[in-house]
Amino acid sequence: MARSTRKRPRATARRSKPGRKRSQARYWSSAVTRNSNALDLESSVFAQRSPRKVALSLKRSAERSLRRKGTPYQSAMSMLTFYINRAGKGLPETRKRVLMRAKDELRKAFGRA
Repeated sequence: MARSTRKRPRATARRSKPGRKRSQARYWSSAVTRNSNALDLESSVFAQRSPRKVALSLKRSAERSLRRKGTPYQSAMSMLTFYINRAGKGLPETRKRVLMRAKDELRKAFGRA
């Protein structure tokens, strides 16, 4: 039996929920960074130019947090990795380099290097 070469009609495009702004639906990862239950981050921690400052800020936040589930090291490293992975496409190479070096600094700060 020969198959029909006719195409199926396209499904209609999904629409976002009424009253919901597109930026909220599209950039859920920024909401996680802002409202994370794991850490209370200092403002613009990932925008700092020094890998050491980023690492120390994450360490401070992780050690002060009462809501984290793992150790301070796990929480700090997972937040940094999450940010790098989620922002990866839009991050300039210089920022990515700083954040990757911040991982090494974080290991040193926790005595894991």
